[in-house]
Amino acid sequence: MINIFLVDDHAIIREGLKRIISKTDDIKIVGEATNSEEMISQVLNPDWHADLVLLDITLPGRSGIDLLKQLKVLKPNLKFLVLSIHSEDQYALRALRCGASGYMTKDSVPEQLTGAIRKIHSGGMYISSSLAEKLAGYVGKSVDQPRHNSLSDREYQVMCLLASGKTVTEIAKELALSVKTISTNRSRVLEKMGMRTNAQLTYYAIQNKLIE
Repeated sequence: MINIFLVDDHAIIREGLKRIISKTDDIKIVGEATNSEEMISQVLNPDWHADLVLLDITLPGRSGIDLLKQLKVLKPNLKFLVLSIHSEDQYALRALRCGASGYMTKDSVPEQLTGAIRKIHSGGMYISSSLAEKLAGYVGKSVDQPRHNSLSDREYQVMCLLASGKTVTEIAKELALSVKTISTNRSRVLEKMGMRTNAQLTYYAIQNKLIE
């Protein structure tokens, strides 16, 4: 039996996942959390156990990427399948670099989800053919990688939020960080990207399909 733990802040998504998995004989859901803090508190319980975590990227407070990094330290053998509303272009490579064993978008069909869970549990990885092509294209071509690849995960997250039109204050509230911290991140993003304004970030993000 494959024991699955869900981390998603939307009840309707969790219920949908439960319904899909309830139709299988070899997969069961053993728990759920709505944010990073809930997840960490449960993982620290000595009785907690799961084989694989279905993890959303966009969570209240700390992001799913930050949570993934911490959980890989706490539970090195735990496997992760990121299930996100964001396209592969936006977060897939970062999730895989942080230790995820697969990345799927939430518009995938149910059969893909259960197949991905089984593949990851057996020691494999799940990536789409289009993502596999992107990964192959990056091998040995670091010089040609897009500018946003030079950003840290936090800087990338801030850049996407700025590009989507959110203010520094709004981002600080959403990420539960200080305005000063977000302002510093914004300055670093602009410097690394060689830009001066949020409008330039928005144009770049749209051109590179980093925002919807």
